Amino acid sequence: MIDDVMNTAKEKMQKSCAAYERDMMGLRAGRANPQLLDRILVDYYGTPTPIPQIGNISSPEPRLLVIAPWEAKMIPQVEKAIQKSDLGLNPSNDGKIIRLVFPELNEERRKDLTKVASKGAEETKVAVRNIRRDAVDQIKKLKKNNEITEDDQKDAEEEIQKMTDKAIKEVDTIYAKKEKEIMEV
Repeated sequence: MIDDVMNTAKEKMQKSCAAYERDMMGLRAGRANPQLLDRILVDYYGTPTPIPQIGNISSPEPRLLVIAPWEAKMIPQVEKAIQKSDLGLNPSNDGKIIRLVFPELNEERRKDLTKVASKGAEETKVAVRNIRRDAVDQIKKLKKNNEITEDDQKDAEEEIQKMTDKAIKEVDTIYAKKEKEIMEV
């Protein structure tokens, strides 16, 4: 019973950290990263489809992404989807490929991106703490129903706190790495 509570809490904390890390990969830091396009959906014959499933994406230069759709007639839809997205990029095409040029980030934009990353880190930490609270409540309920001993309860709560500390440290590490990447000129 305690193991189930612990495993569930650990799994949820890991998922929260992984989700935050995925979000940070999508945060543009002045460098062209093909993963930025993963969450942009294109209407592909009536089905919303991520850009990487519509064509090849390459990054021949640090600040350039090249999208080569497998079907040339998809170019206008891909361009429209990129323009509608929150990337703030203006695609250009030559009839066969789409080029996305990433402009140099100014100081103000860097600070804004850092704030976004920080806000995401705080939200993730709150989620982790909520997971801890729920797990501790479940442990207390087991104790109240006399299904576990007081020592088991204390040990479990200490273990949950260790897992929480580890998850929060991981979030801080992801944030620090992203902040360094954003502020890098």
